Amino acid sequence: MWTREQRYRRLEEATPEEIASLLEIVHACPFRQTFHIQPPMGLMNDPNGLAYFDGYYHVFYQWFPLGPVHGVKYWYHMKSTDLVTWSDEGPAIRPDQDFDSHGAYSGSALERDGELYLMYTGNKRDENWLRYPSQCIAVMNQSGEISKWQDPVISKPPNGYTEHFRDPKVWKGDAGFCAIIGAQRENLTGTVLLYSSPDMETWKFDGELETSLPNFGYMWECPDYFELDNSGVLIFSPQGIETKDDEFQNIYQSGYLIGNKVNLASREFHHGEFKELDRGFDFYAPQTMVDPHGRKILIGWMGLPEIDYPTDKNGWAHCLTIPRELSIQNGKLIQTPVEELQALRKQKIKVQAHIENEIKSIEGLAGTTFEMKIKVARLDAAEFGIEFRANDRKKTVLTYEAKRKRLLLDRSLSGEDVGIEYGTGRACSLDSEIVTVHLFVDVSSVEIFINDGEEVFTSRIFPEEDGQDIRFFANHGSVDMTVEKWAI
Repeated sequence: MWTREQRYRRLEEATPEEIASLLEIVHACPFRQTFHIQPPMGLMNDPNGLAYFDGYYHVFYQWFPLGPVHGVKYWYHMKSTDLVTWSDEGPAIRPDQDFDSHGAYSGSALERDGELYLMYTGNKRDENWLRYPSQCIAVMNQSGEISKWQDPVISKPPNGYTEHFRDPKVWKGDAGFCAIIGAQRENLTGTVLLYSSPDMETWKFDGELETSLPNFGYMWECPDYFELDNSGVLIFSPQGIETKDDEFQNIYQSGYLIGNKVNLASREFHHGEFKELDRGFDFYAPQTMVDPHGRKILIGWMGLPEIDYPTDKNGWAHCLTIPRELSIQNGKLIQTPVEELQALRKQKIKVQAHIENEIKSIEGLAGTTFEMKIKVARLDAAEFGIEFRANDRKKTVLTYEAKRKRLLLDRSLSGEDVGIEYGTGRACSLDSEIVTVHLFVDVSSVEIFINDGEEVFTSRIFPEEDGQDIRFFANHGSVDMTVEKWAI
């Protein structure tokens, strides 16, 4: 068990020998990823400060350096010219001031006057362990040097709200700067608060963002508002949502509302129903940015709080998802892998397959890290599916139940157990027939895009090293399909 003192011990207190020992343990882990952002050691969680600035894509993330647990948080910095190859820029925001002494919590980024402004939550606790959150500013210049403003710009939550007041998302509006902040009311329900500023220094509390969800969970984390395809979109991660049917299966959820653009004067947001962003086991706290081409790009945390993972014993935990481009189709947020990821592709194999009342391996398709596209030409089977990262003992299985138009991801036999107390299957209904399945499989994860991003399943899996088989099956009928696979 980690003590409070261990969790709030800083990186700067560790000796070079201790850090070298931690790195050695991490590098010995068989589940280190090959094409995902992952921590050098310790625990990563929320992606922060996503931005395109000075010719680079910048991604920061929450980081506790000294172990696979939630402790005193830093911001860690990665940057890239192409969203594929990332350079390690090291710790960016350190918890070294009184106002962030117990952690530099999540936030966002905004370019202004040739610098990148990072707005984040400072976490401070007193001797009785009472929390004092504030919203703070750090500024990064074009040389990558970061300096903090001396005092928080928002020193405390407004009256009527608890200490759960964090994760500012800032943007430039027509009349100045705007920010939304996740919050909890004193009646223990979640909401989002709207602030405005003429200069990023002086912030005014305008009130709650008015939605039609007054009692939807007990805390709304990591809010992100943007406008896309002439609509307003609010992404957030509500905690305390009850499971129903195939929805809201994880310990905490992430989803979105689509509606009219927010009226900043009245704070009104007229929207549709809350929809989950991802149907898999491990997805939380996503954040978006706009790139120079006008694309809206999303990256999420491939993990969840309060769950043990098999990598913990090797001194690290979690990674980030691949970058995804967002669009809106038929009132739904669509996620597709950014096209730059095609640069990862190596050897290609393409086959036509007919599967009828059988389970079948196709020669040449086995692999550990790969991208695979399956296009269904004809399907009259009751069930059609894929087994991957498989051997004669273990497998991860995606099944499409044709009559119900329902998808099921089963990791009960994927390998080492993770989060089994929250179930070993995740499912969703499709609005249409299944047409395409697009998988990105890394050493210890899978991201599955159905029908060009109509639904997405993101999950960690921890298979055996020889689990490389890929098999297809059809029950009570047949399927004709084209399969393209690239080694990565």
